[in-house]
Amino acid sequence: MPALRKKSTVERLDKASSYASSKNRRRNQNRRDGQREREPTPEDDKLKDATTLYVGNLSFYTTEEQIHELFSKCGEIKRLVMGLDRFQKTPCGFCFVEYYTHQDALDCMKYIGGTKLDERIIRTDLDEGFAEGRQYGRGKSGGQVRDEYRDEYDPGRGGYGRAIQEEESYAKEYE
Repeated sequence: MPALRKKSTVERLDKASSYASSKNRRRNQNRRDGQREREPTPEDDKLKDATTLYVGNLSFYTTEEQIHELFSKCGEIKRLVMGLDRFQKTPCGFCFVEYYTHQDALDCMKYIGGTKLDERIIRTDLDEGFAEGRQYGRGKSGGQVRDEYRDEYDPGRGGYGRAIQEEESYAKEYE
């Protein structure tokens, strides 16, 4: 009889961010030996002592000062890097907040993650650390990928998704 594993009802705070998880999934899918079990990776070790947080679902109008004021309640901030549209160099809804200690980052996830800032519920994840170039959106139009195809109106994220806006402007042009 196989051993039963108990599922924890408490989610760990120091789990991998969605960015790190997707990198691990791609790495595991590319393995040739056919094994699908996830092996510990160097990224997992980075997250055990991570001091950087990825903050997502920010309004395009949220300022660095607002973020600094909110996130400094959990500890001293070492560095704050706003996510920018790759082409227009305007904020595009995410940022990286780096603390001096791992515990400050965990406290921030615990107390600030899931709260509202500029009428938006923000999301926080531990991150393996900021590297130059990660501050830019990875969507086709330079912003975030998820904003490309959003079909609902969201004033905090610039209206409709960019693909919808392009379709509407194209339709008006050829009417």
